[in-house]
Amino acid sequence: MARKPPTPTDTRALAALALAEVALHGKSLRDALDRHTRALPDSRDRALLTALLNEGARWWIRFDAALDILLERPLRQNEPAVHALMVIGLVQLEVLEMAPYAAVAATVEAARALHRPRHANLVNAVLRRWQRERVALLARLDEDPATRSSHPAWLVQAIQADWPDQAVAVLDIANLEPPLMLRVNRRRAQREAVIQALVGDAHEAHAHSWLADAIVLPHSTDVTRLPGFDEGLFAVQDGAAQIAADVLDLADGQRVLDACAAPGGKACHVLERADVTLVAVEHDIHRVPRIEQNLTRLGLAAQVLAGDAGEPATWWDGKPFDRILIDAPCSASGVIRRRPDVRLHRRPSDIATLGLQQRRILAACWPLLSPGGRLVYATCSLLRAENEAVIGDFLRDTPDARIVPLSLADGRPAGAGWQILPGDGDLDGMYYAALTKVPD
Repeated sequence: MARKPPTPTDTRALAALALAEVALHGKSLRDALDRHTRALPDSRDRALLTALLNEGARWWIRFDAALDILLERPLRQNEPAVHALMVIGLVQLEVLEMAPYAAVAATVEAARALHRPRHANLVNAVLRRWQRERVALLARLDEDPATRSSHPAWLVQAIQADWPDQAVAVLDIANLEPPLMLRVNRRRAQREAVIQALVGDAHEAHAHSWLADAIVLPHSTDVTRLPGFDEGLFAVQDGAAQIAADVLDLADGQRVLDACAAPGGKACHVLERADVTLVAVEHDIHRVPRIEQNLTRLGLAAQVLAGDAGEPATWWDGKPFDRILIDAPCSASGVIRRRPDVRLHRRPSDIATLGLQQRRILAACWPLLSPGGRLVYATCSLLRAENEAVIGDFLRDTPDARIVPLSLADGRPAGAGWQILPGDGDLDGMYYAALTKVPD
């Protein structure tokens, strides 16, 4: 007989199911959140589910290792939801700092809601043992940089190799809540007016210190409920991503290509900044509607195409572009604090595969650039293999490419480009390189 589904109103049971999907079965954290929050009518329960799932993914590597110590036999294969529930229990105690009695009692009850009554006593015993032995257990987990920082060992080693002086800070910052950053739609609003509306609605908000369109809120919230969202006065976009519009050096009348456009944030920012003709290309046909939705809400227009940026012959009309943005597919190692499931899904072998794709797209898009035009290569990665190495190889192999020097208020030079590490100016990690084509 098939097991009954969990009680849909038990938040911790739902969080356990969702976390098992993300951590053990490779599902997207965003998709899991979208699907499971629909089962909870109360906004407080949805907020708790979001916190449990985000922090469960963020701290999975640490507390998954803790369960290997606390359990005689692992449960992750035969009882993945119960295993994930115990991780959630540890998250409540150590990260969310809930009252121990209430957190343990509610987690044990969630085991029953999962229709695993035989495991309720085990969940209780594991969490009680953690409370008794937590000091020694925490010290043991802290001995290994991977379990201390809750990052996969290969990524810890890569960050240490690429950024030895900043590695500890980068790993620590990835486990902190990032601020919520908005981008004002200057076609429809002025930044100060949007800030005043937010403050008037009891939200703490201020202008970013050097990004012209950015507003910073200290904590995440349901942006759809913020004043001005429905009117398209702003969009959600981290400040590091907003830099792209500056580096492109836009002007009215230009023809611009966004070669890897989904979900459309940078494309929309380009259109907010200048009267240009924009072509937005996205390889994943399922993500194309998201670009169009963002354009519509913000009152903007572009030609949106489904196509592979590495094969322009399938979509290009033969007219050159004055500006090209390649926001290349990458490891997303610079945005782990905002997308904690990246640390669970990315593999070391992905870096070489991504490098080939990045080089292919660069080489394919370069002939589309007008002489004297500018191409901006960007990634949300902090790994040199995806950034400096890719641009260095391209410059070596492309005689008519020249570097456009960059200098930003945060970050540091990195080969031919500029690297922002996670936490620089409280921004996400991003790499930018700007190249111009020498006229014949």
